[in-house]
Order: sequence, then C-alpha cells, then structure tokens
Amino acid sequence: MTDTLIKVDLSDSPYNNEKIHNRWHPDIPMVEWVEPGDDFRIETFDWTGGQIKNDDDASDVRDVELEQVHFLSGPIGVKGAEPGDLLVVDILDIGAVEDSLWGFNGFFSKQNGGGFLTEHFPEAQKSIWDFEGMFTRSRHIPGVSYAGLIHPGLIGCLPDRALLDEWNTRETALFNTEPDRIPALAALPEDGGKAHMGKMTGEARDAAAAEAARTVPPREHGGNCDIKDLSRGSKVYFPVYVDGAGLSMGDLHFSQGDGEITFCGAIEMAGWLHIRVSLIKGGMQKYGIKNPIFRPSPMTPNYKDHLIFEGISVDEGGGQHYLDVHIAYRQACLNAIEYLKKFGYSGAQAYSILGTAPVQGHISGVVDIPNACATLWLPTEIFDFDIMPNADGPKIHVDGSVDMPLAKDL
Repeated sequence: MTDTLIKVDLSDSPYNNEKIHNRWHPDIPMVEWVEPGDDFRIETFDWTGGQIKNDDDASDVRDVELEQVHFLSGPIGVKGAEPGDLLVVDILDIGAVEDSLWGFNGFFSKQNGGGFLTEHFPEAQKSIWDFEGMFTRSRHIPGVSYAGLIHPGLIGCLPDRALLDEWNTRETALFNTEPDRIPALAALPEDGGKAHMGKMTGEARDAAAAEAARTVPPREHGGNCDIKDLSRGSKVYFPVYVDGAGLSMGDLHFSQGDGEITFCGAIEMAGWLHIRVSLIKGGMQKYGIKNPIFRPSPMTPNYKDHLIFEGISVDEGGGQHYLDVHIAYRQACLNAIEYLKKFGYSGAQAYSILGTAPVQGHISGVVDIPNACATLWLPTEIFDFDIMPNADGPKIHVDGSVDMPLAKDL
C-alpha cells in the first residue's frame, strides 16, 4: 500500500493544514522526507482552496481572493538532494477526489486578475464541469464533451536565496514600468495575512512572507507552467536549488487547452498524485539545464481530426507588431471564438471551450517579418455536431437559452 504523505480535508481551510503553503521561499520547512526511489501519494486542494462553489453564481469568481493562491502540497524533502542536482519526478498516477467529481472554469474580472482576453471578456463568469469517468460535460456549455488529461498545473522545487532575490528584482523592475496597470504587470510579494508559509510561525514566518515569491508565474524552478501533457507516465527533471530539493505541487486540472487562456483556466479540481522521485547528481551541469525538462504522458486524448485557426501579429485594431507570438496566438483564439459563435455559442461559452478542451497551440512561424503566425488546433470530435465548413453554411446547434453564469453587482 502506497503511503499518502499529505492529506487534505476539503471541508476545512487550507490555512489549517501545515503541509500546505502558497508562497515560494527557501526557508519554508520540509513537511516530509523521502528517499530516492520512494513512491508516495499526495492530496491537493483546488488552487483557490475551495473559494469557488459548484453552483450557478459567478460572484465567487468575481470576488476570489487572489492573494491566497496557489495552495500547494509540500514541500517534500528528498534525502541526498543538493543544489546542482536534477530531481526526477515520475507521475505514476493522478486523479480526482472521489467525493468531489467536478471542476470549474472561469474568467476573472478585469479588475481582479484579468486574463488573456480580458479586454473582450472583462466581467467574471464561470462554468461547472462534471466528471463522467474519463470524460467531462458542463451544464453551462451544451453540445460538447471530451476526455480529460489530468495534470498538475503547478509543480516545482524551492528556490535558494539568490534565485528568490533575482525573481523579486526583475519582477519589481517590470512592475515599476507601469505601476498603475490593471491587471498588474507582475504579482509582487504580498503578505496581508494571506501568505501561508507551511510550518513557519512567529517573526520568522512574517519576515519570510514579506519577501516570498507569489506562485502566479512559471520560473526557472518550474512552478505554474500549466503543461497539459504532464500527466500519467510523464517524467520531469527539476533543477535543485536547496538541500532536499523541496518539491511542491497543486493546481490540478482535469482538462486544459494549450495556453490555459481563460486564466481561472482549464477545469480546476481537487485531487491526488502518485509519484516517484529519484536524483541525477550534478545533473544541471551535466545536461546544461536551466529550466525543467520533461517527457510527456503517453496517454493523450485520441482526437485526430482538427480544425486549425491561424493568427498573425496584427492586433484587433489593425496595429502591426514585429513577430509577436503572443498577439498572433490571441488572434487565432479570437478567430476560433467568432467561428464557434456561428453555431449558437455565446462568446463566453466558446472562450471556455478553448480554455478547457484539449486544443493544441502551435508557434507556426517566427521568421517571416513582420508577422509571426500562431495556430490553434480545435478537435472536431469533441462536439455533438459537425463544425466543419460546408456549402450550406453553419446551423444553430446550441440552445441559446443556456449560458454561463455572469457575476452581477449585488
């Protein structure tokens, strides 16, 4: 029987669990120690710690306290791990909590987090997704279902002091270029009573919380990379920066499209992981590793037919940008949304599909000045009807009376 090293109670606050933390800092104590070669199970909260409910009211997405996130299980120390090593993590299995077989997707308000297409969807909305074995459907988005590829959106090791200082220096400099921007350019260290530092208490906890890095972006140690193919059978090689490595994980997704473009994106869920750890001594120098590398899962949704949408680095207002892949992918997503609206979906429903379904995002061209070309690959088989173009034109297939809940001012 595999030991469960970290357990969570979804009816209780994650702040009451000392094996959970929501910041990155080298002084956060290890909550468990394992040997290289050990395998074990870890349970996780959803990334918000239970702030989002299974209902038809999006006010919880509108009012979510982003200062709390992400709630991570760990850190787990690996005996013998030293700075410069590679920590090898095998994801043996992963799943949803048996009594919580549902997840959520949402758009944050532009005033509270925003997102990839926040200028087009500035108000908070959400959809609830029920898990039916390996498939999922939503009462808020009819006519579509797909196989899940459960993965941790966030997994990584603790930074050392030098790396933490580097993060804070460069992200503060970026923030200061436009300090009043909404959404902000970076999520800087912030305590305000919301930082959860695991077992740390007292003055040591307060000092660390004031400088601890937020978990929002991916960084050199891994973190919030949202790689949808990091699932059962994946192997990840993480740079080690502190003695023991300090592996933490959370933010589990039932399914996600490349880019997690809705930000409160993918289908967020509570769950568990069964993993095994090992070490490659001196692996960072041996292999020239700066950021994690990984082998993808061999178990991917078997969708072979796609409709591919292109985007180029010309923004919605006609502004020309130089080989800007971010803008090109945004245009590909907007083009797909406009297309799906012709079949009866609202813009919000189409946006949610792109964030949650196993769509593929590709950088298709970055050399033909001045336009980069990005593509979004939409699986056609996830729909209950034919979405391919034909001479007769699109037919309305979705009941327009069904839509995603929109948060209103109370």
